[in-house]
Amino acid sequence: MTLSHFDASGQAHMVDVTDKDETDRVAIAEGKVIMAPETLALVEAGTARKGDVLGIARIAGIMATKRTADLIPLCHPLPISKVALELAPNADLPGVTITATVRTTGRTGVEMEALTAVSVAALTIYDMLKAAEKSMRIEGIRVLRKEGGKSGTYEAAP
Repeated sequence: MTLSHFDASGQAHMVDVTDKDETDRVAIAEGKVIMAPETLALVEAGTARKGDVLGIARIAGIMATKRTADLIPLCHPLPISKVALELAPNADLPGVTITATVRTTGRTGVEMEALTAVSVAALTIYDMLKAAEKSMRIEGIRVLRKEGGKSGTYEAAP
C-alpha cells in the first residue's frame, strides 16, 4: 500500500487533486467524553460554572471544522456546505456522545473536518468541566461513515 501524502522519495507533500472529479462528499465522525455521573448532571442541568457546555462545544466544533486546513498540515482548504454536531448526554457511559456530519462538493473528502469537529467539541467539553472533574476521558474518536469520491462509501463496523 502506498500513502498518498508522500512522494517517490518519501517527502511529505499535499496531494494533487486537480484531476479528481468533483463529487458530493459527506463524512460522519463520533467521539465520547466519559465523566462521573455528578459531572454529567451539571451538563444536563445547565449549571456548569462556565455556562452552556453543549452549546459552546457545538459552536467550537463548527468553528474548528472551518479551520481544519490550518490545523492539519496537508489538508486541503475545502468549501464546507454543512456542519452539524449532535451532542447527546448519555447516562450509560456516563458522559456525552458527539457526532459530527460534514458535507461538501469537491475533489477530496471531509473525514478530517468531521474528526476535527468531534475532537475540538470534546476538548471544549473537557475545558468547560475541568473545574468539576479533571479525570474525564476523551475516547473513541473515529469516522463512522464517508461517502463520495473514487473510493465510494465506507462504513465503520459497529
